[in-house]
Amino acid sequence: MKRSSHEMKLSERNQKVLEAVVCGYIRSGEPVGSRTVSKHYGLNVSSATIRNIMADLEDMGLLHQPHTSAGRVPTDKGLRLYLDSILKIRELEKRQQALIRKAFSSGRVDIEELLRRTSQVLSRFCRQAGIVLWPRLSATRFKHIEFVRLRARSILVIVITASGLVQHTLVEWDEDIPQDNLDKYSRYLNEILQDIPLSRVKECILKEMEGEKALFDQLFSRALEMSRRALQDALENTDVHIAGHKHLLSNPEFADVERMRRILEAFEDKSRIVRLLDRALDPSRQVQIILGTESDISELYEMSVVSSPYKRGETVLGVLGVIGPTRMDYSRIIPVVTFTASLLSQFLEEPEDTPMPQDSGSA
Repeated sequence: MKRSSHEMKLSERNQKVLEAVVCGYIRSGEPVGSRTVSKHYGLNVSSATIRNIMADLEDMGLLHQPHTSAGRVPTDKGLRLYLDSILKIRELEKRQQALIRKAFSSGRVDIEELLRRTSQVLSRFCRQAGIVLWPRLSATRFKHIEFVRLRARSILVIVITASGLVQHTLVEWDEDIPQDNLDKYSRYLNEILQDIPLSRVKECILKEMEGEKALFDQLFSRALEMSRRALQDALENTDVHIAGHKHLLSNPEFADVERMRRILEAFEDKSRIVRLLDRALDPSRQVQIILGTESDISELYEMSVVSSPYKRGETVLGVLGVIGPTRMDYSRIIPVVTFTASLLSQFLEEPEDTPMPQDSGSA
């Protein structure tokens, strides 16, 4: 029975051969042969010995030989072992840090623009598709609610969180309510819900609905029911912003038009990307990598996701990262992703009336 890549223990020499094949494949996109390993990776053993080691690694399911007499490429299992046990993640160079800070520094922007800009920064510096999973309302605190009459029996409910997120929900009501009454609803709810965690809003509303005040006053009961209906779905719904699809076109493995079409269609179904990124909402892990078939999305079996959570205080709000080919340069991309997550978390800690931190270093 084959062991999983997490359980396998390779000798130092076998690790070096696996690392050489992975690095060579990431660099060239072509199968890596024993001569290349011997010549470029400083292993003082013969090509025949390296071939034997590569054959052993193939038997373990860590390498694959796409064609007879060709070199080897790493499997997802081989990449997983390399990422978990061999790759040493370095801190991002100061110059790169300064460049990323500079890409953000253009005065204060609202949180939604900040998140969009984050996906663009990731795409630009990683040369892959940048992704940001937006915070769920349930992860933040209530600040303000407003009801706006759009037309007869149609009401726009606007919820603003303490972190600056804005949620719009359209509620169809069974009667026409004047704007003056809607303004009263807003004042009432803003008073009873002020600064409570949005994860507790529904509980708080239901408790109020059971109270004497709501039972005997139609205005209060309407306000509570309207807010409950508007927030029910919004609290757990979220979105993902993807930037830089064009960078994927520069990868030779996606030159096939049909293959690229399937990938772009998967990006269009954002609900699947959201479910994928939900798996990375682990505050205990600075970086998480989902490789190829681990995604359970068939159209993305040749893609990997490198992600890191971003926070406000100790609360994880969402996830950011990049999607690219399994052959992407993890040693370069992981430090960019983790630094950007840390930087975004710093920005979200800033008081709302202060400007965004400016870059003080030279790029």
